[in-house]
Amino acid sequence: MTAHRPAASGRNGIVTSAHQLATQAGMRILWAGGNAVDAAVAVAAALSVVEPCSSGPAGIGYMLIRTPHEPAPAVLDFVGPAPEAAHPDRFTTPGSKDVGILSAMVPGAAAGWSAALERYGTMDLATVLAPAITHAEQGFPVSHYLHHYLAAARPRLELAATSREIFLPNGRVPRPGELLVQKNAADTLRLIAEAGTEALYHGPIAEEITQYCADHGGLLTASDLAGFTPNWQDPISSTYRGLTVYCPPAPSAALEYLISLRMLGEFPLSEMAADSDAYLHLLSEVFKAAIEERKAHLLDPSPPYDDLLSDAHITGATQRLDLQRATPFPGERHEYNPALEWTRAVFAGPENTTHFVTADAQGYVVSCTQTLGGAFGSGVVAGTTGLLLNSFASWFDTDPTSPNAIGPGKKVEVCLAPSQIWSDGRPFLAVGTPGSYGILQTTPQMIINVVDHRMDIQEAIEAPRIRVGHGTLLGTESRISTETLARLRGRGHQVHDLGAWSRVVGGGHGVAFDPDTSTMWGGADPRRDGFAFAW
Repeated sequence: MTAHRPAASGRNGIVTSAHQLATQAGMRILWAGGNAVDAAVAVAAALSVVEPCSSGPAGIGYMLIRTPHEPAPAVLDFVGPAPEAAHPDRFTTPGSKDVGILSAMVPGAAAGWSAALERYGTMDLATVLAPAITHAEQGFPVSHYLHHYLAAARPRLELAATSREIFLPNGRVPRPGELLVQKNAADTLRLIAEAGTEALYHGPIAEEITQYCADHGGLLTASDLAGFTPNWQDPISSTYRGLTVYCPPAPSAALEYLISLRMLGEFPLSEMAADSDAYLHLLSEVFKAAIEERKAHLLDPSPPYDDLLSDAHITGATQRLDLQRATPFPGERHEYNPALEWTRAVFAGPENTTHFVTADAQGYVVSCTQTLGGAFGSGVVAGTTGLLLNSFASWFDTDPTSPNAIGPGKKVEVCLAPSQIWSDGRPFLAVGTPGSYGILQTTPQMIINVVDHRMDIQEAIEAPRIRVGHGTLLGTESRISTETLARLRGRGHQVHDLGAWSRVVGGGHGVAFDPDTSTMWGGADPRRDGFAFAW
């Protein structure tokens, strides 16, 4: 395998994210003496400005934070719940749950950034938010990728005058190279830098958000914002080829890829060609089985992690696989909705979410996935705040019998699933991706590429991917050989050509660690504006 670009390498610090300016923001903090947690908050905030389609202070997310003195990474859950007014009967209008003011759930990201910094950081908010404030106030050049996202999401951004003013200036989509200026967002970030996140959850920003929602039919109230607190958790974990794979617990859906990896560990993948139909068929059938396990158990009051990941259960699950023919299955979500299937998303507009990794020479490693729920979230900027509200109501089901049904104050099942893989108590790999429920299929593919196929991190990220869908649908990047695709069709797969480099299979970023040399290797995904840098 060869990659289109080399992996970034260094021993002092490393950042890989979905935009070069965000990666630079993190590196500036590392060069100034900050640790990887300080850098992670700088990257998170900068991404909210330069990749506004994918995350923001009013979004949500998860961080895995490895420190040099703790036996496992800490999990920071900053996923906001549904508002107390989010009764199912509020979402009877078609589409109201998916976009617009009603789709906004409680913001969590800003509180999460602050919590990470307070517990493990060495710098203050003003220092780490400075790059994001500069890019928001002075503007930054729109990339071809962001131009495409703005054009695809134009109907969503036209819903509110506050959004049109910022993202569709002069009534049109900014061209590549034009500056996108977000002065209101700069003012809001500056206020957070000066007063802390208290300003967003109890102070003037909260007042502006809740007043805007009250005036425009939204559900968020002052008590919803004031009642939110990020949640520190222990990770769940499993083993793969002697490595320990850590990820967030429920309601993160990361359990799915732990099951996938445990099942795939029963097969000699290193002896199988990564471009063979037998290998890709095996992956697809394992992914389907793991999806059904996740749907059946993730939202139990106490998910039976030990049972689901036990040797006996995994062996039984692998024995039930059909290793010859494609097995139909009912889809990625509890509630099948053809409008939300990824085949529609290919044509209907961009999904959103972003992932990044930071690491330093002291041993801190941060793997973070954050999102607004849909492209540009709800599409609604809350008044004068410059902040896009998220659209995480869309990830709930409307069927009251679904364990993921929407309800007051409820936490949603969320596909965000950053990972860290350790070897003998030390970091081996930190990797993750955006991509909706495809996150849970792309993540194990990247891990397997490193562990079984001995690819470097950049090769592992660039390698062509698959994604299973409803029925026997199998999305495949066209860099997979035509002979292999023909044989997959012969096995009963409904092969869907995703193109050579598809966002439907994510936009992974990761760091691999060499314990013998203390070198860190960073990879970034060319399917988006990914950029890795190390020193």
